[in-house]
Amino acid sequence: MMDIFAYLKNNSYPGRGIITGTHKGKPVIAYFIMGRSANSRNRVFVKKDDILFTRAFDESKVSDPSLIIYNAIRECGDRIIVTNGDQTDTVYEFLKQGKSFRQALETREYEPDGPNYTPRISALCNHDGYELAILKREAEHCKRLHYHYERKEDTGHFISTYDHDGDPLPSFSKEPLAIDLSLSFKKFADRLWRSLNHDNRVSLYVRFGAREIIYNRNED
Repeated sequence: MMDIFAYLKNNSYPGRGIITGTHKGKPVIAYFIMGRSANSRNRVFVKKDDILFTRAFDESKVSDPSLIIYNAIRECGDRIIVTNGDQTDTVYEFLKQGKSFRQALETREYEPDGPNYTPRISALCNHDGYELAILKREAEHCKRLHYHYERKEDTGHFISTYDHDGDPLPSFSKEPLAIDLSLSFKKFADRLWRSLNHDNRVSLYVRFGAREIIYNRNED
C-alpha cells in the first residue's frame, strides 16, 4: 500500500483529494482542497447538519464562485456522498429517486475550466463498501472511470484531481491508490493536514465513523 503522507509531502499540488475506506469497522472519509490563486485560497469548510460545504472566507474578495463554492459532502440515508463540485447535489437527487451513483454521473463531465479541464472526482460510501469515480477529459471527450470496493479493515483508497503541479495541470492518471488506515483518528487527521503543502493547502475534513474534524488555513 502507498504511504499517503509521503505521497502528499512530495506533491506540492494534487489539487482536491478524496479518501474513503474503513478503520476498525467504521467508515472513513477525508476530503481536502488546495489552491494556487487568491480566489481558490479564499475558502473555508463549514459543516451544517449533514452537509459539508465550501464558503468564501472573505466575501469581498470573491472573483468567481462558480467552481469553488459547492456542497462537498451530503448524506442520503445511510449513504455518504463526497465530491469536488456541484455533482454532489446531482448524485443526491438521483439517489433520492432510487437511481444509482453511476447513473447520476453519466449526466456530468469534467469541469469547463480549460486549459486544465479539472476532473470531477466523486465517492459514495455505504454499509458494505464504496464507489469512486473520475470524469476527465481525454482526446476532447469525457472518459468515465468507475471503481467499486468492498470494505477491508484499516484499508482505503485515494484519488485526486491532478497528478502534480503544472501548467496546464495534469489530470490524475492512476487507478485509485490503496492506502493504510490503521492510525487512530486524530493522528491520521493531523498527519494528513501536515502532509499537504503549506502554501497551497486550504481546507481538510476527516471523519472516522461519527468523529469528525475540520482544518481551515484561513481560521488557523
